[in-house]
Amino acid sequence: MNAAIRAVTRAAISNEMTVKGIYRGYKGLISDEIEDFKTQHVSNIIQRGGTILKAARSEEFKTSEGMQIAYDRIIKHGIDALVVIGGDGTLTGARYLAQKYNFPIVGLPGTIDNDLYGTDTTIGYDTALNTIVECVDKIRDTATSHDRIFFIEIMGRYAGFLALNGAIASGAEAVMIPEISMHKDQLAELIKTGFRKSKNSSIVLVAENTVPGGAMGLAERVKHEYPQFDVRVSILGHLQRGGNPTAQDRILATRTGVAAIEALLEDQRNVMVGIQNDKIVLVPFVKAIKNDKPVDPNLLNVLEIVSK
Repeated sequence: MNAAIRAVTRAAISNEMTVKGIYRGYKGLISDEIEDFKTQHVSNIIQRGGTILKAARSEEFKTSEGMQIAYDRIIKHGIDALVVIGGDGTLTGARYLAQKYNFPIVGLPGTIDNDLYGTDTTIGYDTALNTIVECVDKIRDTATSHDRIFFIEIMGRYAGFLALNGAIASGAEAVMIPEISMHKDQLAELIKTGFRKSKNSSIVLVAENTVPGGAMGLAERVKHEYPQFDVRVSILGHLQRGGNPTAQDRILATRTGVAAIEALLEDQRNVMVGIQNDKIVLVPFVKAIKNDKPVDPNLLNVLEIVSK
């Protein structure tokens, strides 16, 4: 997100706009945490993880009263348009605010889940994916040395992009994602075929919210039904959300950030700046939020082939 903040700020200033940074998202908008931003505010941040503007959830913003306060702050500070960075929740809030007050807002897709429709990838996804691969590589050393099955729980909310592509990139034996229901008999087949082929360890990436209890619940089931196997669980958790951004993420954030200012200059409003086939596209908020983004089923076939 810092690379995006930097790009938006500098692109706006280069077009003789005044920029204001709003801290802690909609919560900060309501509480008036707003500061004038100059070029120096975004110096030396492109390599930093997280966001200098901080992030926070706001239940108050979801109410009519809270949204009115937020809009009053916008008017107070003479703000003519907003650029927001975030996922489904951020864009949903932007859509409601834009509709209620006929106010121009452009969104940038910032979520490691990569689950926003209309863009091939989202800001933060590639960095999280590389972190997952690095962690799985290290876990594999232990799994191989001790003849163990590892269930590694991956973030993604209700989307399996991180888990599926992480499994392919790390050479995992299987993946469990919300988009594909995996039943007990399939699990049994996975364990039997994996060890029958002289594999002394197996790594299975499990996307959160795929099975009840997540990776821990899955491991408990295996322990009871297949006690001959030594099972371990690793939940990567917030490791996936930190770290220095990859080059790909920095480039994506910079391109979309500059495009957001260009969109405002062209009187575009209530759209998300996405990228499709390496080209910038503008996607209406309603499409980005309401449409489901499917995983590529061919990637499941790829994983099955190379894990045999």
